[in-house]
Amino acid sequence: MSAVIDEDPRVNGIKTKIRVVPDFPKPGIMFQDITTLLLDPKAFKDTVDLFVERYKGRNISVVAGIEARGFIFGPPIALAIGAKFVPLRKPKKLPGEVISEEYTLEYGSDCLEMHVGAVDKGECALVVDDLIATGGTLCAAMNLLERAGAEVVECACLIELPELKGRDRLHGKPLYVLVEYL
Repeated sequence: MSAVIDEDPRVNGIKTKIRVVPDFPKPGIMFQDITTLLLDPKAFKDTVDLFVERYKGRNISVVAGIEARGFIFGPPIALAIGAKFVPLRKPKKLPGEVISEEYTLEYGSDCLEMHVGAVDKGECALVVDDLIATGGTLCAAMNLLERAGAEVVECACLIELPELKGRDRLHGKPLYVLVEYL
């Protein structure tokens, strides 16, 4: 599901603020740069507001943000819906005991880590990131949360690249996106 389908007028304003940078970080990658969106307070607020409107009152107790750009949208969403924010980080960035999950993405492989004890069994979680491409990062995030006993209610991304079929890797888990780039 996406806000595009819902035809919310704020989505077009958001989409116009996302810059595409060819051949970054490697040749052939069309990088979706959200830093230009962050320079526009209205577009940034509209982005957060659309997510908050969707998740307010849905009994979500955990918003898990994926490093690094999930850290931009996750905390304001968590605060607005009354949930805690759990950072999912790259290796060796979190002090203390962590659990890890390796994954592949369209231009390599990586790993996510989460603090042991960050979520409790039975908590309802939302996973937030800026973009879904091949789906590897979101799958790793869901695996971490579910291994800790949380129930992932949905994944939320600002941007989807549907041609990379990342949604198909989510094993039927709902995905909500604001902008699709074909």
